[in-house]
Amino acid sequence: MIYFSEIKGKKVVTEDKIEVGRLEDFIFLASVNPKVTKIVIRNKQKKDLIIFFNDIKKLNNKITIGKAFNTVDLDENELYIGKNLLDKQIIDLVGDKIIRVNDVALQERTLLNKFELYVAGVDIGLLGILRWLRLDKIGLSFYKILNIVLKLKKGPKFLSWADIQPLELARGKVVLKKEEKKLERIRPEDLANYLEKTNIANVKRILRILDEKTSTEVIGNLNINYQSSLIQHFKPEKSAKIISLLDPVEAVDILLVLPRRKREQIMEFVVKEKKLQLEELINFSKTAIGDALTTEYLTASSNMTVREVINKIKKETAEFYQIDYVYILNEKQELIGVVNLHELIMQDLDTQIFKFMSHDIIVIHLTTPEEIAIKKMLKYKLYALPVIDKEKRLLGIVTFDNIADFLCHKV
Repeated sequence: MIYFSEIKGKKVVTEDKIEVGRLEDFIFLASVNPKVTKIVIRNKQKKDLIIFFNDIKKLNNKITIGKAFNTVDLDENELYIGKNLLDKQIIDLVGDKIIRVNDVALQERTLLNKFELYVAGVDIGLLGILRWLRLDKIGLSFYKILNIVLKLKKGPKFLSWADIQPLELARGKVVLKKEEKKLERIRPEDLANYLEKTNIANVKRILRILDEKTSTEVIGNLNINYQSSLIQHFKPEKSAKIISLLDPVEAVDILLVLPRRKREQIMEFVVKEKKLQLEELINFSKTAIGDALTTEYLTASSNMTVREVINKIKKETAEFYQIDYVYILNEKQELIGVVNLHELIMQDLDTQIFKFMSHDIIVIHLTTPEEIAIKKMLKYKLYALPVIDKEKRLLGIVTFDNIADFLCHKV
């Protein structure tokens, strides 16, 4: 295991011994498997160059890279060790200050003769600071003399990556997975917003800690994708309890996304009065929302810059009646974010979209009743809603004007 403090500032040279600069930072993938993907080199002109980690040939007293290296950009879900981890506060889920990250530990791995680095965890002890000052060996001896080592054993001074929530790293926070007993103190809507930045397994784990009423309120504030995924995983009887406690409009929207067999199994456990109410709302869905659908919308990829998106708006929306949002798609053409135009124009032109796009997307489906779509627009103060299929692919949008006109024609 090596520490970031031991590598930062090392000289970087090419295979033919041309000095490029010094190591400024590492970039890693913020995921369960935090692999170092890129390195940041600061050249003599004080400019940062980003290259792939795979370009490194040797990592010892100095860093040797290939002669034919290319500079690259930061990708989605990538973060800096120095900027996003080092010297940041570690907080629990409530936000109470605990301590600061003083160093970052890196684990070396060799796969098929290929050298790789992974973030193993963070050092939160005093030795982490001494290591930066190159005084760690002296400091350790000093600790032994004063018998301070015994005090250090009272609490952990190293936290593995498994003990850290990488959800808030981009905001300059490192969040512990501990202190979960304090979850009940967090407002359900705030906790839901927090959980939507993690995976479904983590959502389930945290919901199990909460009492039934609180967990239901949290589920009610999650977006439809998380809600349906949770209901899919729960047993029908448990799903029925949750469905019964939710707002009927929200409950029906979840039920309509489920396979018919699963929906029928859940409805068997719903009390009669509630069941009749839900069935009435479900009957609204027999009228497809497709008639109110419009294809006048704009999409962009998450790695595009504000400048590129604005240029795309100018080129592709000249004939649009109105445009309020830009919908962000990934490589699989799945809807992963949304940006309103006001937020867009407030950003620097070279900022990439993924850095400020909203992940909390309110969506509907072709089977969503028009009445529910209207209620969602009013509840979340939205002018338009994206319509997606089961693969989260964007089919079109429904604007408030279109759906209101559609409902008026039905009357």
